[in-house]
Amino acid sequence: MNITAKHAGNDADTFTLAGREYRSRLLIGTGKYKDLDETRRAVEASGAEIITVAIRRTNIGQKSDEPNLLEVLPPHKYTILPNTAGCYNADDAVRTCRLARELLDGHALVKLEVLGDEKTLFPDITETLKAAETLIREDFQVMVYTTDDPLIAKRLEGLGCVAVMPLGAPIGSGLGIRNPWNILTIVENARVPVLVDAGVGTASDATIAMELGCDGVLMNTAVAHAKNPLLMAAAMKKAVEAGREAYRAGRIPRKRFASASSPVDGLFF
Repeated sequence: MNITAKHAGNDADTFTLAGREYRSRLLIGTGKYKDLDETRRAVEASGAEIITVAIRRTNIGQKSDEPNLLEVLPPHKYTILPNTAGCYNADDAVRTCRLARELLDGHALVKLEVLGDEKTLFPDITETLKAAETLIREDFQVMVYTTDDPLIAKRLEGLGCVAVMPLGAPIGSGLGIRNPWNILTIVENARVPVLVDAGVGTASDATIAMELGCDGVLMNTAVAHAKNPLLMAAAMKKAVEAGREAYRAGRIPRKRFASASSPVDGLFF
């Protein structure tokens, strides 16, 4: 099982990623908000401990004359997860991760995504595998965005990725979990954390991902483009927690016909 659970007092439930424990299973992106203040407030409302940063689109020190995201979301408070959003080949993705490591003083944890085309934003698996091999060889800790193909997920795990992140649906689509059976198969066979990445539209989508046994959910658009991003961030926090608790509790089996909620044995009339 890829989850490390700890029970103390309030039955705390944590998970381990790249050797570090986290309480929040919601990972949240920092793009698409109207300004840095809204970004900060949404992240705080979400309760997320890991925040993703698109290195090609976000200033974290590359431009000294522009607002720096790290001034409102400092690395001592959050785990910064640089991502390679906007990369369409392995070379660009590797170069972006190297830049992130330089900007973040040797930070090794990265989210790898290599896209295949601008319309679907599906991952290019050939280039993803190539980039993952290079980054792992250079001692990066790679969390990898991939399709919901269980065989590819297992191959990426075998290369040494510290987490696999299958899409629920295309990036930014808000379509929810389109293929829960594949996600379930990935979860059942993984020895590293599995986090749904992309496609979440509302709180119920996040809950479904967690009920399938995923270790966490990563999202950005669903919060940033909501009519009320701060309220949606708070809703997503609750949704992830509820889905995780339901998974741990164990749902009742589905039945075709009704089953009385009260026993009939021993009735007096």
